[in-house]
Amino acid sequence: ALIATDRGERWGLPKGHVNRGETAEAAAVREVAEETGLFGVVERHLATIEYWFRSGSGRVHKYVDLFLLRYEHGEIRPQAGEVDDARWFTLDEALQRVSFERERDVLLLARQILCSV
Repeated sequence: ALIATDRGERWGLPKGHVNRGETAEAAAVREVAEETGLFGVVERHLATIEYWFRSGSGRVHKYVDLFLLRYEHGEIRPQAGEVDDARWFTLDEALQRVSFERERDVLLLARQILCSV
């Protein structure tokens, strides 16, 4: 599933902060559930991406670990106040929709892994 932010202008992968004492894997499962209403199990680490963004008066350097999750249960329910929309897409649709090139690269890797199983 992808999430939309910036009044639906940008589509991307669910992600967020790792809480103190939380593993990156647990944070991924929690963030996906919070932002989309979907619950899954981590199958494997896909990639670590890094980028810069503006926050307030400065720039922030962020590292994001992205995981392949297997859907377990739940229905799409975008997180109020955080996410404008959340939707299921096929991998091909997601590749067309995702706004950031690095996330597109991660989706291509996920497709390669899923097609080799």
